[in-house]
Amino acid sequence: MNFKLIFSIARSLLLARWRQTLVAAIGVTFGIATFVALLSFMTGLNNLLDGLILNRTPHVRLYKEIKPSEQQPVSVSGLFNGFYNFISSIKAGDNRLEIYNNGFIMQALKKDPRIRGFVPRITAQVFFNNGTVDINGIINGTDAEEETRLFGFSQYIIEGRAEDLQQIPNSIILGIGLAKRLQVHIGDMVNITTPAGDRYRLKVIGIYQSGVNEYDKVQSYATIKTTQKILGKANNYITDIAIKTRDIRTAPAIAREYAKLFDTDAEDIQTANAQFETGSSVRLTISYSVGITLLIVAGFGIYNILNMMIYEKMDSIAILKATGFSGADVKRIFITISLSIGSFGGLMGLIFGFLLSKGIGHIPFTTPALPTVKTFPINYNPLLYSIGIVFSLITTYLAGYFPARKAGKVDPVIIIRGK
Repeated sequence: MNFKLIFSIARSLLLARWRQTLVAAIGVTFGIATFVALLSFMTGLNNLLDGLILNRTPHVRLYKEIKPSEQQPVSVSGLFNGFYNFISSIKAGDNRLEIYNNGFIMQALKKDPRIRGFVPRITAQVFFNNGTVDINGIINGTDAEEETRLFGFSQYIIEGRAEDLQQIPNSIILGIGLAKRLQVHIGDMVNITTPAGDRYRLKVIGIYQSGVNEYDKVQSYATIKTTQKILGKANNYITDIAIKTRDIRTAPAIAREYAKLFDTDAEDIQTANAQFETGSSVRLTISYSVGITLLIVAGFGIYNILNMMIYEKMDSIAILKATGFSGADVKRIFITISLSIGSFGGLMGLIFGFLLSKGIGHIPFTTPALPTVKTFPINYNPLLYSIGIVFSLITTYLAGYFPARKAGKVDPVIIIRGK
């Protein structure tokens, strides 16, 4: 089998019908270019949304939930053993939001090799005083340095600096929506009132914008020490511990383990963002489906062109077989034609897909909800280009296989006798 001769014959057949060959290659190019551009944009969009939601969400959250006691007196009373007890309108007991033994828990987290880091937090419901009007709000007591290291807190500070929160006493960072409602700027003082009626004055040292408008209208940030003072709590008062694991896939198992070990409530990121992850999966599925459909359509174009070429080149096929070429050789010639179209069209598709992605990536995209995003998000992951060229070769190979098999079965005697 002379591969050089087979390639030479395939080249001659391709150039003999160069217009049809060009049409088939353009079809593959269009399919690959659209596939790459579409997947680059959709995965870029998913990465952006992941950054807005998932990257800021703790992989495991430890907290104490206010809920009724699971053991009611009627259930533990020996007088009602063997009975089914149905109790309605159960009220919550005298529970506290504080995580007990949080110092011991944080020491255990530091020693766990599965944990990348954690941030202790306090959530405080307060009223922001705006003249005679009180605006509901939430102060999140946190460690700004750890929040930045683990959850990118400083990336969402559009005015001021996150580190100033630790350096300036009695300071606060307001959500942009809340700052607009209070009509305050950096350096201004805000008055707050706690549910217990205590009043405090805090200095605004930063403005925060998360990209979620309703969130920014009520949220604010202060240090743990400041929040403890506002609530009148001791230095060991903590309501939440936000944990980031080294492997996000281990979060559900770790959450179950910690809930049992530390006798606290635990929520993993998969449970907290199940609907969001479903939306991302649906968008990716739709994108891959559209891209693959385009490649299949291009494959049918190659199939039709090769079929027509076989019917028009019956004489040439008969002569090849009469001069000693086997059916397998003829089959290889037409598969070579198909793969040549797929390779050329695929490479050109990758180039045009990259250029199209570049063009989309330079289109201005400005929205008040996402101040850090200036253009449409694009993902230039080489894996997408690898998937594109592999699909191109597979599609064109299958498109050429069946016509090539038909060409390999041509009987030269019947063709020559008919002529």
